[in-house]
Amino acid sequence: MKQNRVNAVLKNMESMNLSQILITDPLAIFYLTGRMIKPFERFYALYLNQNGNHKIFINQLETVPEDLGVEKVRFTDSDPYLDLVIKAIDCKEPLGIDKNMAARFLLPLIDRKAASGFVNASLALDQARAVKDTQEQELMRKASKLNDMAMTEITRFFKEGVTETELAEQLKKIYRDLGADGLSFEPLFAFGENAASGHHWPDQTKLKAGDCIVADIGCTWEGYCSDMTRTYFYKEVTNRQQEVYNLVLKANEEAEKAVAPGVSLSSLDQIARGIITEQGYGAAFTHRLGHFIGLEAHEFGDVSSASTGQAVAGNIFSIEPGVYLEKDMGVRIEDLVLVTEQGYERLNHLSKDLTVVE
Repeated sequence: MKQNRVNAVLKNMESMNLSQILITDPLAIFYLTGRMIKPFERFYALYLNQNGNHKIFINQLETVPEDLGVEKVRFTDSDPYLDLVIKAIDCKEPLGIDKNMAARFLLPLIDRKAASGFVNASLALDQARAVKDTQEQELMRKASKLNDMAMTEITRFFKEGVTETELAEQLKKIYRDLGADGLSFEPLFAFGENAASGHHWPDQTKLKAGDCIVADIGCTWEGYCSDMTRTYFYKEVTNRQQEVYNLVLKANEEAEKAVAPGVSLSSLDQIARGIITEQGYGAAFTHRLGHFIGLEAHEFGDVSSASTGQAVAGNIFSIEPGVYLEKDMGVRIEDLVLVTEQGYERLNHLSKDLTVVE
């Protein structure tokens, strides 16, 4: 068990007046135990209690280390596993559950009155996961380093006639060759007017001179995600493309400079949005400035005008302003930043200078 992380969840539960929680999200269990199991349709859960009577419910098919640091409750496919769970739960107290608990597990617990009530306690987990410890920070540095290397390598394949889909498949091979253990998300490549859609899925569009190339990519390292976007131009760049690119770059850099503990997340969005709006492109910046990231590419927490929180040391989130001009072009520039005690650390080190690929 990762005791510091467990303690953070228990502390958050205490502020919610909760004494117990049943967690079924495999990623959340991995976060707390260091052991990743994919149970498919089978029941798999971690039970935490303020009295320290923690248990993990796990099918006998799965292998876990003896020194996991939590009592293991084993069962087979034919065992009445819910009886084992109900026996562990304090039926006189409310039970916290995570937002990903499947109805096929939750509804029988409700029907059998396993607790005095059931509470969505995901916030206790999400708030803990939003503050990365030193081990997590190092893993995300490594993931971002691999992502920088992959972006550099994929530009070698920017050739006349290559399709967006071909680049996406080539990138997957590059990640494998670099030793990444997976994808943060399916790679996004958008040429020319396709880039006017913020989340265009790669298709058979072929690259041609004068196109912008928006590349939004990410890989994982030991389960932790990277995410970065760069925009390139193929063979030539127009004055308008340069204008939009430099504007988005300024918004990206000025927002990053403002990152520090205690800074309101909404103010970061306002900085970037204000710069873009001042030049008449405000309506073309169609999404929030950023999202939190970790074991998932998009985690709890965002950087938007609607954000109510403040940056905290240990937070890692994206800074990704964009301008999207319908039937014309798009530009997005994205880095991941780690909030430090002194300010921030940018996890991506790849150049953001305007680049025309020949």
